[in-house]
Amino acid sequence: MLPHAATKLIEAFWIIAPAYAANAFPPLLKGKHPLDLGRKMGKNRILGDGKTFEGTFGGIAFGTLVGYIQQLIHPYFIEELQLPPMTLHLAFLLAVGAVLGDITWSFIKRRLGIPRGQSVPIANQLDFLLGALLLGSLIYEFECGTIFFLIMITPAIHLLANTLAFIAKLKRVPW
Repeated sequence: MLPHAATKLIEAFWIIAPAYAANAFPPLLKGKHPLDLGRKMGKNRILGDGKTFEGTFGGIAFGTLVGYIQQLIHPYFIEELQLPPMTLHLAFLLAVGAVLGDITWSFIKRRLGIPRGQSVPIANQLDFLLGALLLGSLIYEFECGTIFFLIMITPAIHLLANTLAFIAKLKRVPW
């Protein structure tokens, strides 16, 4: 049997996996069709070229698929880890929340005149997580400790993942 703290950490990653997947997948698609259709609000683009139809729907689909896989493998972890069951509804909400959180932050950055690709530390790393937690909380009660842990660890995971994507030439910037 694992120590309680280790079990809680695994549970936190388990429950947020669809959101992490939804956030990580869009750059792999290299979408060509911007959500804002190239339109501007004032002198700045509404969202910019980084938010595409392909990335949006691909991210949501991939996050939901990860949740479906979790649903399939869950019975094999019940005795040892006692992980909460993942449902398609929850996976979908987490994936949609992650994508919408990222899109919302992009919209805010454009309104503030911050160009695409410029990092805004912490906000760039937590936008998708906060969106996922917000939508996911409609049907799942996240423990305060889980939320705290995810807020603390996600910036480091996000930076590591983006650095690896940059090295692999999947992203233009390492953040």
